[in-house]
Amino acid sequence: MKFLVSALGLVFLGTSLGSCGSDKTQATPTAGLPSPVVPTKPVKTANNAEYRTPPVKGPVPRNPDMAFTADFSSTGGISFSQVKVPGKYIAMTFDDGPQPQNTPRLLDMLRARNIKATFYVVGRNVDLYPQIVRRAVAEGHEIGSHSYTHRLFSKLSDSEIREDLTKTRDAIGRAAGIQPRTLRPPYGGLLQRQREWIHAEFGYPIILWSVDPLDWKRPGSAAVCSRILAATRPGSIVLAHDLHGATVDAMPATLDGLLQRGFQFVTVSQLLAMKGEVATAQAAVQPPMP
Repeated sequence: MKFLVSALGLVFLGTSLGSCGSDKTQATPTAGLPSPVVPTKPVKTANNAEYRTPPVKGPVPRNPDMAFTADFSSTGGISFSQVKVPGKYIAMTFDDGPQPQNTPRLLDMLRARNIKATFYVVGRNVDLYPQIVRRAVAEGHEIGSHSYTHRLFSKLSDSEIREDLTKTRDAIGRAAGIQPRTLRPPYGGLLQRQREWIHAEFGYPIILWSVDPLDWKRPGSAAVCSRILAATRPGSIVLAHDLHGATVDAMPATLDGLLQRGFQFVTVSQLLAMKGEVATAQAAVQPPMP
């Protein structure tokens, strides 16, 4: 059995998580920070309407139908990397899309399993591929803001951030007729002062993560799957990127593995709303003050 040391700690790779499969090739992780995930000059390509995700052989596990509220409290907090929840609920999140080949494949996989995810989209990609965002919303997924051009917010002025977030919000509105309710800053980089004014002005909770498979380092689909399965706990916010083909390739085994472990998938807003429900329930059982 091999052991992998990462930011997640010691993660078992081997027979215990063999359901993740193996990769024919493994890319060598790069050192340092990732390169910007959005090209400086994006090239608009046609959506591949002919592609169909290959059918799964045999039945797949399905997320149960659930009718949880997504109305979280605006006073429940500013930043979240995980949430205290009343059961084995988790939120699966995908950053940097939409991507014209990978995101439709991912949507097929999620639909087959009745899973609703949260997509943190880059506004410029939304303007390039609005039809993918419309499909995601139509199928019940949540759309969050991930900036317009994926610049590091902690290096920007307040006015630059305000312009960027407004532009992203407008792009999502044009594409799907909705507005984002949460923000994931690029690279997770946001000063506390910036978090506070963004929350006050836009109403966005800042959503980070508790599970990071480091898929931007291109470790291969088996490693992405194994890292997510090993680190996910009730209330986890799982980070992944639908920009990368290998990450999407990892999703069938990853999603099935999580479902088989008893986890149930909700959107980020639904997860945040559970935090309020837990607090209310705890307050109800507290003994009265003498």
